[in-house]
Amino acid sequence: MPELRSRAEEIVAGLNTEQKIALVSGKNFWYSKDLPEHEGIMLTDGPHGLRKQAGSADHVGLADSVPATCFPPAVNLGSSWDPNLVEEVGAALGREALAQEVGVVLGPGLNLKRHPAGGRNFEYFSEDPFLAGKLAAALTRGIQSQGVGACLKHYAVNNQETARMRIDAVVDERTLRELYLTGFEIAVREGKPWTVMSAYNRVNGTHAGESRELLTDILRDEWGFDGLVMTDWLATYDRPAAIHAGVDLEMPGSQGAWDKVTARAVQRGELAEEDLDLAATRVAELILRAHAGRAKARKSDSAADADAHHALARRAAAAGMVLLANDGILPLKPQGKIAVIGEFATSPRYQGAGSSQVRPTRLDTFLEAFTEAVGERAEVTYARGYDVATGNSYHHLLEQAAEAASSADAAIVMVGLPAMYESEGYDRQSLRLPPGHDRLVEAVVEANPRTIVVLSNGAPVELPWADAPAAILEAYLGGQAGGSAIADVILGDAEPGGRLAESFPASAEDLPASSTWPGEPTQVEYREGLYVGYRFHDTAHVPARFPFGHGLSYTSFAYSRFKVAVAKDGSGATVTVTVKNTGKRAGSEVVQVYVRDVESTLYRPAKELRGFRKVHLDPGKSATVQIELDRRAFAVWDRGARAWAVEGGEFEILVGSSSTDIRERATVAIASDDELSEAALQGAEGPSSWVATDEEFAAMLGRAVPTPAPLLPFHLDSTVGDLEQTAAGRFFVRQISKATAGAFGAEEDEHSARIFEEMFKAMPLRGLAMASDGRLDIGKVRAIVGLLNVLSPKTWVLRRDG
Repeated sequence: MPELRSRAEEIVAGLNTEQKIALVSGKNFWYSKDLPEHEGIMLTDGPHGLRKQAGSADHVGLADSVPATCFPPAVNLGSSWDPNLVEEVGAALGREALAQEVGVVLGPGLNLKRHPAGGRNFEYFSEDPFLAGKLAAALTRGIQSQGVGACLKHYAVNNQETARMRIDAVVDERTLRELYLTGFEIAVREGKPWTVMSAYNRVNGTHAGESRELLTDILRDEWGFDGLVMTDWLATYDRPAAIHAGVDLEMPGSQGAWDKVTARAVQRGELAEEDLDLAATRVAELILRAHAGRAKARKSDSAADADAHHALARRAAAAGMVLLANDGILPLKPQGKIAVIGEFATSPRYQGAGSSQVRPTRLDTFLEAFTEAVGERAEVTYARGYDVATGNSYHHLLEQAAEAASSADAAIVMVGLPAMYESEGYDRQSLRLPPGHDRLVEAVVEANPRTIVVLSNGAPVELPWADAPAAILEAYLGGQAGGSAIADVILGDAEPGGRLAESFPASAEDLPASSTWPGEPTQVEYREGLYVGYRFHDTAHVPARFPFGHGLSYTSFAYSRFKVAVAKDGSGATVTVTVKNTGKRAGSEVVQVYVRDVESTLYRPAKELRGFRKVHLDPGKSATVQIELDRRAFAVWDRGARAWAVEGGEFEILVGSSSTDIRERATVAIASDDELSEAALQGAEGPSSWVATDEEFAAMLGRAVPTPAPLLPFHLDSTVGDLEQTAAGRFFVRQISKATAGAFGAEEDEHSARIFEEMFKAMPLRGLAMASDGRLDIGKVRAIVGLLNVLSPKTWVLRRDG
C-alpha cells in the first residue's frame, strides 16, 4: 500500500537514531513498539490456531494461552492437497486473530521435511516444495483476507530441531534452490505475505538472519517480497549485521541489549543509516497496516463464530485423513459388537507440542463421538490398551484388549505417537511407534482379523505389521474436532479425503538423509542432494511402505482423454485429463502431474511433482482437469549463471494418483536455447550411491567440504549446553538458569518442561542477553565468555562426538 509506506516514511523521518534503533526491536515478547499515533501490534503463534497468551504475559510459556479453535496442523492440511480448503481455514484463523486484536499470525510453517524424524514436522506441509508452497500460499491468502498479517517461517533450511539455534546447514546451491527455497518462493509470489521470519540456523556458514543473499538479493530483489522480515524468537546473533542483511524487527524485545552495539555501528559507518531507516520504515508500515486491517474489520460483519469454526475444523480433519489400506471393511457398518481399543480414543493426540500448541475451545473424543453416532445400532465396548502419556502397555492391558477384540465383530485400535515423542525443541530418535503400541496392534489383530488401525501422529512411522490389519487410517493430528472426524470417516459419513504429502519409508535406514541425520554438533551436511522423499524412493527403486501421493477412497476413479499440448513457443505445456467417478459413492480424487527429463546432463530424480488438482465428484460424474506447466516445470538451477535453465529435448509427462500409481503418460519435446554453465556441470553426477562422498559433495558445493566448527573455546554462538563441558561453565549454567527462568514461564506438565529444557540448553550465549530482561547486554556476555575461556584453557579441543 503506497499510502501506508509514505506515512511510515514520514514517521521515521521524525525520529532520531536512538528512537529508530528502539523501534526495530520489540516492546516485549509479543508486541512491537508503539508509534507516535498508534499502539504497537501483537504478533502471536498460530500456524493452526491462535496461541495468544493471556493478560500481559512476558515469556514464551505454553500453558496460559486464551481459548481458540485448534484446527488440524499442517501435516493434516497438507495431505488434503486442497488449496481452497486451506485458504478457508486461513480465513477463519484471520477472523479469530481480529477478535483477539492480533496483528500478525506467526505462520504458516513452510520448511521442507528433509527427514521424517524431524521433531517439528507436524507443523510443516510436505516433503515436496511445490505442494508445500501452494498450500502455504493458500493459508497466507486466507489469513490476510481478514486484514491480519501472516508470517512465513522459518526462512531458510530449518529442517531439524537438534542444535537448530546454531547448526550450520551445508547444502549445495542447486539443492538449496530446487528444494529448500522453492516452497518459500511460491508462497511469497502467490501468497504475498506481510512478513517472513528468518531461521535460527546458519546456511553455508552464514546465519540465516544475517544473509543479505537470502534476505535481500533473493527474497526481496528476485522474488519481489515487499513486507517485513523479523527474527525468530531470541535468534539475533549480530544486530547491525542483521539490519544490513534485511532483518527489520528483532523479536522478542531485548530491552536494549543490542542498542549500544547498533548505535556504535551507525556512528562508525559500519551500518548505513539508510539501512536502519528502511528497517524502521517497514516496522512502522506493518503497524499501520495492521491497524488499517482492524479498522476495516470493525466496519464489516466478519466475526469469529466458534461453532462454525469447530465444524470447519471437523471437515478439514476428515479431508486430510489418509486411508492407507482397506480390504473393504471401511466404511464400517454400525452393527453387532464393536471394540474400541487404545487410550487415544478418550485422551486424543490432536496437535503437536511447542510454540504451536493451542488451547482449544472444545475437544471431541473418538469414543464419545463414535458411540453417539452408532447409537443403538451396535454395542460399543472399550479397552484402554496402554498408558496415553508414555505409550507403554502391560500384560493385563494386552489381555483385556485381546479379550475385547475376540468377542467383537470388529475392532478399532487407536495407536500412534504420544506427545512426548515429537515436539519443537528435539527430534525423534527413531520412526518406530512405542513398543507397547506395536504389541497392542499385533495382539488385537491376532484376536480379530477384522481390525481397523487408526494412527494419530505428526509424521511418518515405521509399520512392520502393515499387511496384517483389515484397514489402516492415517488420521494424523486432527485438531480439536479430530475425534468426531475420525468417527465420520470410519462410518462413511465423510470420505477419507487425504493423500500422503510425505513418503512413509519401510525403515529409516533406507533413507540417504539418515547418513548425516542430525549431523555434527555444529554442522549438518545435506549429502543426499535432491534425493529427499519420493525423489529418492522412486529413483533408487527402494519402495516406500506407503508412497507419496497415496490414499485410498470409498469409491473408484477412471482416467481418460489424456493429452498434452505444448505451447507454440515450445517452452511449456497444458495437460488435460478427464476423471470419472466409477463407484457408487461421492468422493474426491487428487490428479497429480509429474515431469521426468528423459535425458539430462545434470542428475535429476526419476520424477518431480509439477502440478495437481483436487476434484470432487458424485457417482458416475466426470470432470475435465486442465493443469498448466510453465517453463519452470522443466528447469534446473544453474549455479554458474545463477538462473533457471531448461535443457531442450524430450520430457515425459506422467499423470496419476500417487508417485507410483501412474495412469497416463506422454513424451513431449520442449524447446530451449539455454546452455548450462561450466560451474553447473561440476558435480553434475550428484551422489553416485544416493549419499555423496567427500569428493562428490565438494563438487556439488563447488568448494571444499567445510570442517565443523569446534565446540571450544567458547564464543557467543556457543550454547548453554556447551558450557557443561567445563567446571566453570557448569557453575555459570546454574546461575543463568535462575536469571532467565522468567523468560520461559512456569510450565504445568512434564512435556512442556522438557521442551523448555531442550530450548534452554540449545540457546546460544548471545540469547542470554535477550532473555535476561535487561540485566545483561552483549558486552557483559562477551566478558563472561572471555572469563570462562580463561578459566578453562586446557579444554580448547575439537570435539566431534557431541
